Amino acid sequence: MSVLPGREAVVEEVVARLRAGGRVVLDGPAGIGKTAVWRAALARCAPHAAVLSCAPTEAESALPLAALADLLRPLAPLVDALPPVQRAAAGAVLLDTPAGDHPDGHVLGATTRALLDAAGGGGPVVVAVDDAPWLDPPSERALRFALRRVRPGVAVLLAVRGPAGDPPPLPLGLDDALRVPVAPLGPGALHHVLRDRLGAALPRPLLGRIAEGSGGNPLLAIELARAVLRLPALPRPGADLPVRASLRELLAAAVAALPPAGRDAVRLAALLSAPRLPDLVAAGVDPADLDPAEEAGLLAVGHDGIAFAHPLHAAAVRAGIPPGVRRGLHRRLADVVADPDERARQLAAGTGGPDPAVAAEVAAAARRQQARGAPELAAGLFDIAVELTPDGPARDGLRLEAARCRYGSGDYAAAAAELDALVDRLTGAPLAEALMLRAVVAWSADGASAEAERLAERGLAAVDPGTPAAGRIHAHLSVFRASPDAARADAEAARRLLAGSPADRPLLSAALLTQHFQEVRLGLAPRAELFDEAIALEDADPHWLAATVPAIWWRSVDAHAAARDRLTRMLERATARGDEPSQHELLGHLGETELHSGRWADAAAHTEAATDLGDQLGTGLVGERWLRGMLAALRGDAAVADELAAWGLGWAAENEDPSAERIFAYLAGCAAAARGDAAAAAERFAAVRRSLAAVGLVEPLSLRYEPEWVEACVATGDLPTARRAQDLLAERHARLPRPWTGLGLARGRVLLAAASGEDTADAVADLLAAREATPPDVVPLDRARCLLVAGVAQRRARRRAAARTLLGQALAEFEALGAAAWAARAASELDRTGGRTADATALTPTEERVARLAAQGRTNRLIAEELFVSPKTVEANLARAYRKLGITTRAQLGAVMGRTS
Repeated sequence: MSVLPGREAVVEEVVARLRAGGRVVLDGPAGIGKTAVWRAALARCAPHAAVLSCAPTEAESALPLAALADLLRPLAPLVDALPPVQRAAAGAVLLDTPAGDHPDGHVLGATTRALLDAAGGGGPVVVAVDDAPWLDPPSERALRFALRRVRPGVAVLLAVRGPAGDPPPLPLGLDDALRVPVAPLGPGALHHVLRDRLGAALPRPLLGRIAEGSGGNPLLAIELARAVLRLPALPRPGADLPVRASLRELLAAAVAALPPAGRDAVRLAALLSAPRLPDLVAAGVDPADLDPAEEAGLLAVGHDGIAFAHPLHAAAVRAGIPPGVRRGLHRRLADVVADPDERARQLAAGTGGPDPAVAAEVAAAARRQQARGAPELAAGLFDIAVELTPDGPARDGLRLEAARCRYGSGDYAAAAAELDALVDRLTGAPLAEALMLRAVVAWSADGASAEAERLAERGLAAVDPGTPAAGRIHAHLSVFRASPDAARADAEAARRLLAGSPADRPLLSAALLTQHFQEVRLGLAPRAELFDEAIALEDADPHWLAATVPAIWWRSVDAHAAARDRLTRMLERATARGDEPSQHELLGHLGETELHSGRWADAAAHTEAATDLGDQLGTGLVGERWLRGMLAALRGDAAVADELAAWGLGWAAENEDPSAERIFAYLAGCAAAARGDAAAAAERFAAVRRSLAAVGLVEPLSLRYEPEWVEACVATGDLPTARRAQDLLAERHARLPRPWTGLGLARGRVLLAAASGEDTADAVADLLAAREATPPDVVPLDRARCLLVAGVAQRRARRRAAARTLLGQALAEFEALGAAAWAARAASELDRTGGRTADATALTPTEERVARLAAQGRTNRLIAEELFVSPKTVEANLARAYRKLGITTRAQLGAVMGRTS
């Protein structure tokens, strides 16, 4: 995650402008984050420009030249080269000589200009002033003079404070400056701000309310969150957020000064969710009663409703209403408002104890909110209904509905806590329903399949085994099970029990897809009829339980375009409805799809987006860490891959998750292969095989480990194990031919023939024919590896010309992909073949420009924009530079590029 959440785009915009020698003014209200953006932009500029900065305060505005002294102090070594009059002026500013009177303003301006012109050796300079309106007058005049006349290449960054919607005039006469408003932050960015500042991660619904209540102002959001965290319990949806005492006291005095009728009018307006004049008139308010409050700036009366000057104004008014008076006002409003949801809210707030009739109205309002896609609001209303309902089954049912809403809003922790308390009280069908939902929460929150399986089995024991209710649990168990055989049995049971239930058609489709999926995993021939029937049963929005199965299937058979299309369409729908848990899952699947299709920049982008969203949701990030590790291994960063593999293996052991154990063992093998440790790689791939055998998994659709195992065993001289791995791959290919299995088999034949001292000519010919039969955009890494294996075989057979051609082409394809580890291998083999000249390690001009920009901290996208090339070209040039410089990470570039200057 960025160290400046939510500000990446504005920082990029500011930095790009400054690097071009432009002038930027940041503006926005106090607390909005101007200083943070200002500092981040300067940090980005510092490696390639001389940065001169000052941050005056209100108190310092009365100290002449204080700001200019701070700004010019780094340039003190340049003072001796100035003319005498300017040396004297500079000495007065920097307090190196007795000041006496302040120097003449024009001289001071000229001195400032001369120093700025000389700064940075005539190279890029950034002049930066935070809170520019607090510049003392002499400093302001000198800078104004200098900046109008300074040479090109001196960029300017100012931050000014002004009320939102009313930007202040541009300071220092910078009429040509780009004004960049610092916008409010959304809930996602505020999540990171609050977590970093307060060490707490708030539930998503509450975070959204804080974002709204603070207007996205980080400073105000922090204060609101602090107040929330001081409460005995987090406020539920619909309850007021705490208001700072100073604001409450200020508004209490303003309200107390109103006439009695005006005070009641303001209070009634504050108690309404969306105050409208007709509702207030119906409650006995004369429109003229609102005039004093409007004149005091508390609110504004418009055609569409009554708007308080700030949401916290309304909260402060509510906080100042005595409890008895407040209940009476709520009842008064409940009698007149037309909207049933507003009436329910007012009734609940005006009721002092249990009241089943009021509880029924509130619960009905909750269900309406849930149907409208507002589960967090619905959960709060269900909580109120629970409080108004006597103890018993009806109350438990409302609590179960509240938990379901919390799950729907992504508040997994609260949903789990509610359900854990409920399951000890329930029996029969309600118990099964609660346990099934608790299993889904465990699965969604952490991918905890063992826990989900255990809970679902408890639910299954609580229902009649021949009912659709049992079928629904079987459908979920078919996904939760670690054993594919048991999962298949559950899918078949779900298919049988749900076939006669029209209401369960989406779940029946999911059961069919899962049965198809599990049968393939067991090594059975794919049944197209199951898959086709499932797709025909789907509506426009597939059931979440197996919605990604078609994409997983297509990805496993290298039909990446079909997988990408389905996942993209599903992501668009999930985004449109605000379903962030689904967005998180889909981004991960898109990342894996692009990993296999060789589109690694897209894979990295999807993985980063999934990681950020998962972090905000509090969801486990197991899949994202695996993807990041695989990308690191493929790109040659074995240290990162090793670290992530170790984390994943530890997590899998702690959570008793064999599926996670397999994928991270596979990652560990790939990382070992990337760093050239064939023995460790072979051991890890053998562990994958043992894990698969332990659960009876014959066809692990997402694991492509056999070709890697063959190569690692050949490299260590363990030919019997290599042949066994090759046989396993041959069986897999016979069951389900795919491009990657065909190419893997062909590579293995060449490797084994060469290792056995056999003639490889026919095997190489078959390998190259298999490569040519595979479209270039299907499995590009596998195709490039075919060239590498063929080239090595040709070199060993002393066919050097053919070897040089194949290895050179392999190197080019690896570099285009950004596969640094594989590119290094190809380059090494090409060197051994005599395929490159002695100066082949020298950087080309483009490679050097890319490397130097990368060493300065620029992203591939920024480098591409600056050099007018594609990010793919940047990635390929950077990969070649890494290889030639003998490094593997961007972190090493700075020192290496310094040595090559």
